[in-house]
Amino acid sequence: METDQSFAELFVALTQQMSGNDVSRATSPGTEWRETNGAMDGDPDPDQRRRKRTFPYASFMPYGVEENEVRQANLEEILTRLYVAIESGDFSPGALHWTRELRSWIGLKFDLSPRTRAKLARLYYELALAPGINPPVGDRFANMFMLLTKRKHYMRPGHDLVLDWRPLFKELKLYVLPQETGLINTSNLKRNIRTLTKLCTFSQLYFDPREVPAFLQTVLPYFTASFTEGAFVVVGLLNLLFPTAPAPADEIDLRPQQYLPTFFHLWSLISRSKALDINFLDLLSRLARDSLPAGHVPFTEFGIFTKDQSALIFTAILRLLEIPVGQATSPYSSTVDLLSGLGVLLDRDQRKHPVAHVIARWIVMSLSPACLSSPDSVLSQLEGLIQAVETFFHPSNSGSWTKTLAQLVYYLADFFVMRWNRERSEEMIVPDERRLTEPLKRRFVLCLRDVIFMGIYSKSGTAMSFSLSTLQNLAFLEPDLILPGALQRIYPSLQGLVEVHRTTSSLRSLQVLTKVMVRHKGYRCHVTTLLGLALPGIDANDLEKTLHTLSFIQAACYSIPFQDLTHGRDDVSGSALAAEFIGLEMDRMEREGANVEMKYGERADAAEENMVLRSSTAGFGEFLVSFLGKVFTLLENLPDASRVRSGSPEENIINTLPATLTPLFASLEPALYEMALGKIADFVANHVIHQAKDAMAFICNALCKVQPAKALKRLLPPLIQAIRSEIDDNGAASSRNTGVDVLPRDRALVWNISMLSMCVVHVGDAVLAYEDELFDLAGYMQERCTGIPAAHVSNCIHHLLLNLTTIYHMDYRLYEPAIIAQGLQIEQWGASPRPSELTIQWHVPNAAEIRFAVRLFESQARRALEQLESLIGPRSPVKRDGIGKEWSDEVVKNLVLLRLILSGVSVLFDARPPADARPDPPTAPGGPVPQRAHAEVPPDAGADRAEAESIADDADDEEPRLGFHYPAGYPLARTDPLYARVHELREQAGEVLHDVHRFLTQKQEDDVSCFNALYIAYRSWFIDVGMERSAHALDRVTRLLATDIQPYKISGLRKDYPRPLLVRRAHVYHMQRLRQNSSPRRRTALDEQLLLDLAASSVSLYTEIRKTAQGAGESAIKIIIGARPLVIPPLLTAFQLAVDTNDFPRIKGALFALLFGSLAKTIGRDWRFTPSLIRSFVEVSTADKPSVQKLAANGILAVMEFGKPSERLVILNEDVIHALAPPDAAADDQIARKRRRGKARREKTEAAKAQLALELVEITRTSHWKKASRAGTIMITLGMRFETIAPERMVDVLTAGAIDAHPSLRGLYSGSLVALFALIEMRALCEHSYENLLLDKQTLPGKVLIPTPADDPAWTDEFLAGFARPETEYYVDHDHPGWLVWDASMPVYRANIERGLQYDALETRIRSRIGGLLTRTWFATFFGYLKQEPRDASADRFRVTSAMLLVYALKLVLDGVAAASLPDVKAEVGAIFEEGSDKHQHRATAEILSALLTAVQDEPMGRRQPVWEYAFPFIRRVFSDLLTPENIGYWSTFLHVVVQGKDPRRAWPLVDWLASFRLDMTSNAAFKESSKIELLQQCVTDAGWHFQLAPPILRDFLAHLDHPYKGVREAMGHTLASLYRTRHHESYRDVAALMAAQRAASSVGTRPYPPSDAYAATIGDVFATLEGWRRARTPGQATPSSYTSGSKTVLLWLDTTLSSHECTLLLDFFPAIFVEPLLHMMDVKEDPELQSLAYHVFRHLPNIPYRVGDGRAFIDALIRIGQRSALWHQRLRILINIQVLYFRHLFVLSLADQLALYECVAAMLQDAQLEVRLGAATTLSGMIRCSPLSFRARMVQMLQAKFIHTLSTAPAPKRPRATGAGSGTGSGTGSGPGTPNPEQTKAVVTRHAAVLGLGALIHAFPYTSPPPPWLPEVLAVLAVKAAADPGMVGKSVKTILSDFKKTRQDTWHVDVKVFTSEQLEDLEGVLWKSYFA
Repeated sequence: METDQSFAELFVALTQQMSGNDVSRATSPGTEWRETNGAMDGDPDPDQRRRKRTFPYASFMPYGVEENEVRQANLEEILTRLYVAIESGDFSPGALHWTRELRSWIGLKFDLSPRTRAKLARLYYELALAPGINPPVGDRFANMFMLLTKRKHYMRPGHDLVLDWRPLFKELKLYVLPQETGLINTSNLKRNIRTLTKLCTFSQLYFDPREVPAFLQTVLPYFTASFTEGAFVVVGLLNLLFPTAPAPADEIDLRPQQYLPTFFHLWSLISRSKALDINFLDLLSRLARDSLPAGHVPFTEFGIFTKDQSALIFTAILRLLEIPVGQATSPYSSTVDLLSGLGVLLDRDQRKHPVAHVIARWIVMSLSPACLSSPDSVLSQLEGLIQAVETFFHPSNSGSWTKTLAQLVYYLADFFVMRWNRERSEEMIVPDERRLTEPLKRRFVLCLRDVIFMGIYSKSGTAMSFSLSTLQNLAFLEPDLILPGALQRIYPSLQGLVEVHRTTSSLRSLQVLTKVMVRHKGYRCHVTTLLGLALPGIDANDLEKTLHTLSFIQAACYSIPFQDLTHGRDDVSGSALAAEFIGLEMDRMEREGANVEMKYGERADAAEENMVLRSSTAGFGEFLVSFLGKVFTLLENLPDASRVRSGSPEENIINTLPATLTPLFASLEPALYEMALGKIADFVANHVIHQAKDAMAFICNALCKVQPAKALKRLLPPLIQAIRSEIDDNGAASSRNTGVDVLPRDRALVWNISMLSMCVVHVGDAVLAYEDELFDLAGYMQERCTGIPAAHVSNCIHHLLLNLTTIYHMDYRLYEPAIIAQGLQIEQWGASPRPSELTIQWHVPNAAEIRFAVRLFESQARRALEQLESLIGPRSPVKRDGIGKEWSDEVVKNLVLLRLILSGVSVLFDARPPADARPDPPTAPGGPVPQRAHAEVPPDAGADRAEAESIADDADDEEPRLGFHYPAGYPLARTDPLYARVHELREQAGEVLHDVHRFLTQKQEDDVSCFNALYIAYRSWFIDVGMERSAHALDRVTRLLATDIQPYKISGLRKDYPRPLLVRRAHVYHMQRLRQNSSPRRRTALDEQLLLDLAASSVSLYTEIRKTAQGAGESAIKIIIGARPLVIPPLLTAFQLAVDTNDFPRIKGALFALLFGSLAKTIGRDWRFTPSLIRSFVEVSTADKPSVQKLAANGILAVMEFGKPSERLVILNEDVIHALAPPDAAADDQIARKRRRGKARREKTEAAKAQLALELVEITRTSHWKKASRAGTIMITLGMRFETIAPERMVDVLTAGAIDAHPSLRGLYSGSLVALFALIEMRALCEHSYENLLLDKQTLPGKVLIPTPADDPAWTDEFLAGFARPETEYYVDHDHPGWLVWDASMPVYRANIERGLQYDALETRIRSRIGGLLTRTWFATFFGYLKQEPRDASADRFRVTSAMLLVYALKLVLDGVAAASLPDVKAEVGAIFEEGSDKHQHRATAEILSALLTAVQDEPMGRRQPVWEYAFPFIRRVFSDLLTPENIGYWSTFLHVVVQGKDPRRAWPLVDWLASFRLDMTSNAAFKESSKIELLQQCVTDAGWHFQLAPPILRDFLAHLDHPYKGVREAMGHTLASLYRTRHHESYRDVAALMAAQRAASSVGTRPYPPSDAYAATIGDVFATLEGWRRARTPGQATPSSYTSGSKTVLLWLDTTLSSHECTLLLDFFPAIFVEPLLHMMDVKEDPELQSLAYHVFRHLPNIPYRVGDGRAFIDALIRIGQRSALWHQRLRILINIQVLYFRHLFVLSLADQLALYECVAAMLQDAQLEVRLGAATTLSGMIRCSPLSFRARMVQMLQAKFIHTLSTAPAPKRPRATGAGSGTGSGTGSGPGTPNPEQTKAVVTRHAAVLGLGALIHAFPYTSPPPPWLPEVLAVLAVKAAADPGMVGKSVKTILSDFKKTRQDTWHVDVKVFTSEQLEDLEGVLWKSYFA
């Protein structure tokens, strides 16, 4: 029995859950599979990390860090707590909290041993898939499993970790394999399918390869192409779960070639499917990757594959690229993938797993040196592939394929680089004979070089980025092959000789190539020249180009020192030598063209090259001056700041300038630094450019960070003086302003303050030299400044405090201090340091800095606090009259100051817990290291409490626990007076903030600006403890570092970054430690007061205040333990009050605060609060405000979550859990206590839920429909439980509500009643056991497993013959058993069961309660609503939900439980249907009858019989006489519901009657006939290969192919295809027999769908009949004839078959039977419909996939017709198919086939018909273009010689006396006295053929620049020998020449160099103007 829930609904439900992106894995192969029992000889210690860390994070910290013993002790603590939580059933929050702690521990780069990691991986795999676990919690466990297995080197498959695929298969099976129970297990379906597929990605590597036979035995029997969903599901499961790791060497039967032929056979069974191509390529590419290191797996030039397999894979790759060819349709058929059904759920996310990634992985992992010695290999096929699609890389030829192609070459290069690097570093152990070699690398790079040089100019930004990354990778592999061509393109574009877009591409190319260039001799000499040439790119009018120029300069600054290396040397001075070198090189590039080879490594003398390089550095000073001048000009011309929007180009420039200038200033020699400092100081002093203030401030900061003392000495005094001068002399900042713009008078002040702000941050103790000046200035500015400048002043103080108190790196040098001390030399160009050998200069606050910071903080804080106290006091210094804003401005100014100074000294606030906390050790590196990191973990919350606590305990567990603390350089000891002073000031600040809040709420409730400033200050007060969290500093520096590192990442190399970036990585690690320490802390009384303030304002009347308070509150409750239970009660009280008084703003505030933040989870767990919230929420339904209702509607899902049942039972593998148990039994008591408490809490919570459900029941009975609807929705989640099913009062409400007058309530209650019925049935199926439900143990009455006597040769025939008879003992509902292979047994259902489902007392009582209410009136009312006209057209369809409810209701009627009887129901059906004149009557009746027939399908025969005796005559009458176009859709769905997924014998009367249909040739009721055929087709499709009544139908249809009515013919065509489609089945004895047969047949298995003799005879007879009719038809006959009518039927049949997965069934008939009749049909001009259909089918033919060598007969047929057909139309159409066939099957065509096609097309150039000649020329150029290189070269040489010889020997005809000018598209022949004679015509055709042939050769290389060496000669021959010909020959020559020039305008400056002057002269003047000048 199949599920009652429709696929459509299930699909919608599932797709709503598909969230989250898959994570792409590392793609290097894992190590070989190892045995799991014990370590082998030479195995590493399982307690040691597998791979040494590249970057020793902790050792770089400027303070003593914890010992490893402390880390491991903390880990043990975490694991013990985790074990206790899991054992006691506390998964959320308990286990989740300790999972987060474990994640943090790993995130701090502490080493997890492989042994422990494996234990944890097994644990989390178990938890993620545990039956009964809450799905969102399971998802979190799954994510942790993915983190643990993220990198392959963590654990070795088979040695450290083995996982079982079965639990994962079981979970996936619930989604995608036939539900044999008939019920959807809703509890398990909630698990996110995307999480499961991601889990497969990470776990698949650890599945035991020895499980392959068991896996295939389990999965393959589900494969069926009769119902294609089965095939898609099996292939999806193969891809996700198949163990691809190599099996042990002695397991020969498990080698890939044992099962690969079977895989290829399965692939061929579902043709024309893109999804299947992707799935199989993914699987095969992983197999290639994992088999590469396994020396015992045979490996050839095709990798682990055979030649035929490789050819088929490349053919599939060509299909996947979806390159357009001629007039071809897509190689894929959309109808095939549309039928994938649930298989679509198993597809990987294409954004995370692009198909190009999969293709590239397969190719690169199959490469080996064997490819070099073989003419045919994976490498040669790759070259053929790239050549075939080469022209589609060109910018002029962009389309949907552009991104995929760019991705493909990117991933190819990326994988190759990764493999190359890892093989060299021994990270990837590959047998020597498979290791990549230098010649292989060179050939690989050459293969991709040309297309990449096109791709970097792509019009698509994405494609260009991919191409540039590819260029970088290729240059890394082979600099000598890539850099010359790159430089040759870059120089002209930077000199302005070519188009602007090429300049941008060149700048971006330089950015990625710089690192490679500076590391290679010769090329590095170009860098300084290129820097100079790039400077014009800094242009305020083109900000994109400016951005790329700055990025290039940044890349250069990170790679080379800006030092003049000519100092102190006699052998070289000045830059003359370098200029001469560059001049010579540019001349050489100009002279040698695109093929220039520099080979500096071979030809350059090292000493000479060194001199040139030194000479090139002499111009750095000049470059710096020019560069700074350009930057200043740019800043002066930046647009006004008010127009800068987030993410704008201007903003990008402002962010990029400091990123470029910091490494620039750091790499300058002292003299150049002095020069830069002087210029910038002068610019700052002499300019005020308001819109550029931020950019200039960043520049000042970059300058100061590099040499703080020197820079501050030059910059600070003038800035301080300028600020005082502006305030004293100009009156700046003396008045408030209302707008957001700075007043012109204040701009100079703001400019100077901005500069000062950025000069005093991150510059270390250099500011101490100006301590008094800065202290005085801060007080002075605060006293004198108001308005916007005051905020800048506060920010300046904030920056100064950060500078003094925080730990940060001050190391921006490119090289280690020791190297700098020795003096920088040439060797330092491009040198990267070893990451493990850094010596980092840190800023660690010293005592003087701390004193200065505290002094400044104290003075500013006390001033701000005093000001605030006086402003809110009775004698405010500023008048508060409610009119002016002066008072508000003062309050805001002081609040902003207070917030910023609190953030500025945040690291001085102690984040450690107050109890037994200790100061960190001295911060100097090398100081004593603590023996134990402080770890404050509270004891179990319930250890010392009474067992019977209230459900409030939930709140304690919900809150975060205190975390582990590690040394992070905290600068103060707790005994230090300064410690007490800063904490006291913080306390005072908190109290004043509270006072301000109280004052504002009482006196200034509408002062939004003050409230906003206040609550932003609250937020900082709460979260800025230990670090400045409010600024998201860690996120920001991490993101910026990731952006800067990106250009330097090379796959397979580890941290090969410039030194400053490595230093920044260490700084990020320090901040991660700070972030770890700023974990949640215990609350104080002041915390509580401030939290309550925020809660009060979260329900303010004013939207802005609410939003700010809610934001601050959300941040605060995450950092304070116990905050949530504190703030929820006042919020609930406010919510209730607002609802009672209809206070809409406060209702919205409460809804947002309670339901849309982190409080919702707490409320859902803590049932002290939940009932109150739900009651108020239900009352909100009556609020008459749309915005409130919209908010409540959005919150309903969160409220429904509260009502879900608590986690009752989770079934775990105890062995896996106990592996984590601590060695002693200390935790056992704790576990027992927690279990008891958890159980008591659950019971109390469930009791509270049940009580509330009953309350809501009463509300639904008496309230307005809106309120009732909301209450009803929540009631259902609260009331339905597995143990109790539902309260009786709720049952009454649902049953009565299903016929409620209001449609919304009716829909709600109907759906709920279905859920209630499903719960009862599920409970009964699970034998009333919840554990059985979780374990999916369901006992279905009548279901039995019967053995299959597959060894009996006649078994399959007997099995199928049974479906032609109604009598049977068993029903076979599932389509899959036996289609591909027979399993040992199959599930069947007894045809006449003795006992139905057994219900226990509770289920019986609920059913009786419902049944008592199901009266005849209930059914009459329900049916009446079914018949109502839907409110919108989209709902006018067969509604499966209505039918589902009726199924359950009618079961009660049949069981005699309902008040109504079956006769009552029949009577009401009759009343509803009446005469059947209205479509709504049909819809209602179809739904009712489908429910009735479904309800009895599992009943004993005695019950089924009467129902069928009633329903069948009714249905037969409708199908015979009452179907209309309006109602057939309902009845078609009805038939689908009754037949699909079931044994056709269950509905035998209906199936038998439909199968007995015969065409009535006398009837003129076309619709009546066609509708019956459509229903028959529906029945055939739904029954699949079990439909065994086909022969008489086929005979009838084949005898009447020429039916006169179009609708009947269309239905017949589709039905014929369906009938023949479902005839095929494979039915192998078992999986072993299947695999043996495929291996025996060939490496790609047996041929799919071989046509039977009967089928072949039928096809022959049909086409013989058509041919007879064709001959009988009078030519030109306009009326329909048997020929035209019959042809259309056959074409529809063929079209349907060719568009489906079994299209290869017809391959044998293409050459001899199909092609010529199709061409004849296309010539029937009197019937455009027939022509169109025939053309459509004809275009399908070349898209059908062939196997190697199968296409010969078809090719011969095409050649025969192309050369011999008397009709030129047919000859022309053949060319279309030749072109497509050649391209699509490029890799499976034999050399003889290719040559035959070339000869045919070349011969057709001499066709008498001009159109055929032009078509042949186009086809020939396409074939040449996509041919492999070596074959192409031979063909070009042969054809060129042939056509030139023809042109030279064929005499030019004399010009006729009076002929038309002719044209390239006309016939070129005239009439009358000037008509040429046959000899002249023949001569013209011969010459025209030669011209078109040579034109085809030219057009085959439209974008090759420079053109091939033979091409100029061909052009010259055309110009000299044929341009003067009259008519079409001359015209064609001119067209060819002009097209050639047009396509090469971009590259003509390069292309012209391959022509000799004589050739150019020959081309001159051929056209009316000179194109070739």
